[in-house]
Amino acid sequence: MPTITTKDGTQIYYKDWGKGQPIVFSHGWPLTADDWDGQMLYFGQRGYRVIAADRRGHGRSTQTWDGNDMDTYADDLAALTEKLDLKDAIHVGHSTGGGEVARYIGRHGSSRVAMAVLISAVPPLMVKTDKNPAGAPIEVFDDLRAQYTKNRPQFYKDITLPFYGYNRPGAKISEGIREKWWLQGMMGGMKAGYDCIKAFSETDFTEDLKKFDVPTLILHGDDDQIVPIGAAALQSSKLVKGATLKVYPGFPHGMPTTNADQINADLLAFIEQNRVEAAA
Repeated sequence: MPTITTKDGTQIYYKDWGKGQPIVFSHGWPLTADDWDGQMLYFGQRGYRVIAADRRGHGRSTQTWDGNDMDTYADDLAALTEKLDLKDAIHVGHSTGGGEVARYIGRHGSSRVAMAVLISAVPPLMVKTDKNPAGAPIEVFDDLRAQYTKNRPQFYKDITLPFYGYNRPGAKISEGIREKWWLQGMMGGMKAGYDCIKAFSETDFTEDLKKFDVPTLILHGDDDQIVPIGAAALQSSKLVKGATLKVYPGFPHGMPTTNADQINADLLAFIEQNRVEAAA
């Protein structure tokens, strides 16, 4: 399997398909690069080089005890882009992966970045604080940790319902999609998954978003039950200079899977429009 080894000895598994301008996909918690199947095939078939890695502690990468935090995730992403010598890359992050992209740009700059896309992403801050009254109380995330610790397999099965909006009246449930999510989650390490709850919920990305200086697309469903739009995309779009915000009525958190046709088409349109503008 193709891997890179980071400075602390962690092996990061990655996929690298096709040729052309690189699109780098950062997945959500507690998933793997496989969560981007619907995007990687689509864009690979359209002449792009598509790359996705399993975050440390997730999937086929090393199950680390330490380093399960946004700074390290961003540094791992930087190590991957440097190892592959990626230039003019389009960075796409879903959920926790959106935080990873934000911290990567905030921490390492945009010299290798052409565009950024945040989909159902956790920035700027999920947890409620005095400065972030729209966030969720810390008790919400404490409860997630309690459920996770008590029965991780069952917790993973249960969370797929709100993740994909399958708990809504009239929802067409795909058991295959639910099982794929569960399998990806169970491939990851127990400690890494536990730590990542703190990483995605308590990391403040406000200053990272202010450093964005590339064309940025922010996509979010207004029925996202995992990362509610009010404290997420609606705030991020105000912090990223010149960001394009697109809100999807009724779409769930997992919309890159449940609504892949729409998301892929809008992502392609954004990329191609900015490629034309960059070439002009």
